[in-house]
Amino acid sequence: MQFIDKVTLKLKAGNGGNGIVAFKREKYNPLGGPSGGDGGKGGSIIFKVDTNKSTLLDLRFSKMIKAKDGENGKTNNMYGASSDDVIVKVPLGTIVSDLETDEIVADLNTLESEEVICQGGKGGKGNFHFKSSRNNAPDYATLGTPGQERNVLVELKLLADVGLVGLPSVGKSTLLSVVSNAKPEIADYPFTTLKPQLGMVKVADSSFVMADLPGLIEGASQGKGLGHEFLKHIERCRLILHVLDMGRENPINDYEVINEELRKYPGNLEDRPQIVIANKMDLDNAQDNLNKFKEKYPDLEVFETTTIINEGLMPVLYRTKDLLKDLPQFPLYDTSKTDTKVVYTYEEPKEFEVYNEGNGIWRIEGEKVERLFHNTNLDDEDSVLRFSRALSKMKIDEALREKGCKNGDQVFIEDYSFEFMDEE
Repeated sequence: MQFIDKVTLKLKAGNGGNGIVAFKREKYNPLGGPSGGDGGKGGSIIFKVDTNKSTLLDLRFSKMIKAKDGENGKTNNMYGASSDDVIVKVPLGTIVSDLETDEIVADLNTLESEEVICQGGKGGKGNFHFKSSRNNAPDYATLGTPGQERNVLVELKLLADVGLVGLPSVGKSTLLSVVSNAKPEIADYPFTTLKPQLGMVKVADSSFVMADLPGLIEGASQGKGLGHEFLKHIERCRLILHVLDMGRENPINDYEVINEELRKYPGNLEDRPQIVIANKMDLDNAQDNLNKFKEKYPDLEVFETTTIINEGLMPVLYRTKDLLKDLPQFPLYDTSKTDTKVVYTYEEPKEFEVYNEGNGIWRIEGEKVERLFHNTNLDDEDSVLRFSRALSKMKIDEALREKGCKNGDQVFIEDYSFEFMDEE
């Protein structure tokens, strides 16, 4: 199965159905009154964790995911049907971010994770809702609101407790196959591992997830080799097992090359605790190289192993188990290294903003005013009058006047324009 860990998608939630204008026309009920029902809710797009999935392959050819619109209201005060939500199943560890703002919309990092990525539109109100003692026969209704729409990057970052790093062919895949139930491809050539492999490791009365990541090379953090694509999977690992081939010519240089790539990658990977595994100790020059390594790094914790014959691995696993007990989850985006502390406070969103675009042209933007605009039937005179009164109540005319808007200037709300009349 092909490993796909990054896709871009266009998402469109369903629009809300429109409310309708209707009156009862029953023979024995001549004063039946308004009976236009509300529109139904548009379908939302929801991302949900599915433990049976391990890649984003199912989404690779889904350029657009669209939910259905809600139905329009019906006569006799009947609601239009709401559309079903679209459930998109993704692997554990999936991150969804908005391509336009780079904002992380969802981080699906638990088995129960489920997030609404695009909210469906609300149904419009039928004329039955506008009946009052002053107007017992309203002949207007409101439109349904549009469903949310966004372009997103869907990215998988594996949820493993322990990550195996090292140059190609140092024995990472062999180590994973010996200590877990994983069956990675093993061969004596570089880049045997073309996709991350996960395995469950059981030690005494506990267990943890170990990931074998493709071999890194010098320049991996800048995109060379396979490392650039897979360094991101280390971001969630709490502990790194750094595997060295002690039979190679210069293991000290190998160790420094990999740590430099971890340092350069923008994920605070150098902060992860490391255990150094001196592998292939059965080779002729391995002991001499190990002595030189310990002399250069006397404070490092080093375990001698020969993974191919399962020698020396149990001390590594027990040490790993003990360290994981006290290691917290690492945040994906750590602001602790900056001088500025981020304090999140709730701010009431502004109802609107006024922008002067020059040459007598003005634009009004804002969530509330745009929602009112989308809820207005511009082909209906009463609806337009109610929209105008709502704008006046929000004191938009005062804001325009203060900014310098004059009689006859054009004011735009999205693609709709009207002429400003200063009645003061």
